[in-house]
Amino acid sequence: MFFVSIILVSCYSYLNVQDMDDIQEDIIKGMQELKFEAMALSFPQEIIHGILLRLPVKSLIKCTSVCKAWRSMIMNKRFTRAHLSQSNNMNDRHLFLVHRVSGRESSTSGHRAIVSKVTEEVYSLHYDNQAFDEYAKIEFPIAPKQEVLNEHLRVVGTCDGLICLADDMFCYCYNFFIWNPAIRKLVTLPRPAITFRTHGGYNASIGFGFDANTNDYKVVRVVTLQHEGVGPTLAEVYSLATGSWTSVGSVTPSCQLSRASQAFVNGALHWPALRRTDYGSNYFILTFEVGSKLFREIRVPKSLIEYNYHLGLWLSISGDGKSIALFSMDYRCEDSFLEIWVMKEYGMEESWTKLITLGPQGPERLLPRASCFRKNGEVLLILSGARVAFSTGSILSNQYTFYGHRAKSNHELVSLDLVSKTIKNLGISGEAYQYCNVDSYKESLVLSDQTDAVSYQEKEQICSAATSFSFIA
Repeated sequence: MFFVSIILVSCYSYLNVQDMDDIQEDIIKGMQELKFEAMALSFPQEIIHGILLRLPVKSLIKCTSVCKAWRSMIMNKRFTRAHLSQSNNMNDRHLFLVHRVSGRESSTSGHRAIVSKVTEEVYSLHYDNQAFDEYAKIEFPIAPKQEVLNEHLRVVGTCDGLICLADDMFCYCYNFFIWNPAIRKLVTLPRPAITFRTHGGYNASIGFGFDANTNDYKVVRVVTLQHEGVGPTLAEVYSLATGSWTSVGSVTPSCQLSRASQAFVNGALHWPALRRTDYGSNYFILTFEVGSKLFREIRVPKSLIEYNYHLGLWLSISGDGKSIALFSMDYRCEDSFLEIWVMKEYGMEESWTKLITLGPQGPERLLPRASCFRKNGEVLLILSGARVAFSTGSILSNQYTFYGHRAKSNHELVSLDLVSKTIKNLGISGEAYQYCNVDSYKESLVLSDQTDAVSYQEKEQICSAATSFSFIA
């Protein structure tokens, strides 16, 4: 206390009374924090560890400011894995990431909405409950967004609280990001080895998943070269642990993948794929086991094997999270339909089961686009088309019933109950948003100890510092 008094007296001649009061308050607060830290350290560490494991991510972020010991404990990779495992075992709250884009021009092709002249891009998290309440709005950091060449980013997939984003909507670009909005951390991936400059024209698809063998997150890039038609298919893998891309060689058979969808289930990535042979073309599902780095294939339902120019395939995860779901969409102007399939037993091709067939939901509606399954087994659909209003009642087409308020736009996110055959409007609509993508999401601490992960504040400070230096110069 004597040492503190000397500091106060020494500062008095240089500061006014208000400044002295502020300093004194800071010193008292610091002493209180020191006492609290000593008190926190007096508890058995195993008890503290057990309590912290049960806290949500937002609370844990605050706890990192309590003392150095707690921060060291929380920012540890082992704690991150243990907390993630604890959240899964406790069946912690399940969220959905909704990515919406608005623009002056848009078009729809199968499962894919294309927006140009973008005016707004919104990311939001929603509870997986009946009301689909908004949990939080999240914002992608400004600095890396300025480097994006396409008009907006595409969500490749989510895994353990991480969001993989690709800058590949239209033109050849090599900006890829792994983002954890819960802790405001971002990793920008290095440029891949296969590019237009090195290999010429190509079609590429991205996958994102977790390697349980090495506790590492991987981004897989499958590239089909365009050499006088369809050329060889190559693959490369980015490792978050090493921060680099590695070639895994050629993919057999050579095929073209859908850029729009991927599903990570049972340690493997899955993409809808098209194989061209001398006898014709056919669809199948290409899989990549992230741990063993082996490519395999799964047959689609027999009725979907033969190539159809009007057919679009979209892969997702089944409601129980143990298998894959396939949404097939025939988007011809007449007799268009959407089929929802589930592989009841993963890997058993004979277990493919068609759950339902849908047509356009109303005379002025386009065919609905299926997005993903909910935990309760319902399916999230995106209804789009011309402006139309409806109230609670029955729609004759396909004998489905809509519940909810009158539609105010030509795009709505709805939930389809496969048992009762009813569709509920979730209140997420807007004429301004032509692109909508939904993915499952769970908050986590992953990236908290990642050395090359940059926080938003750090990026903003870097940009501000660069601006100030240029101004002074």
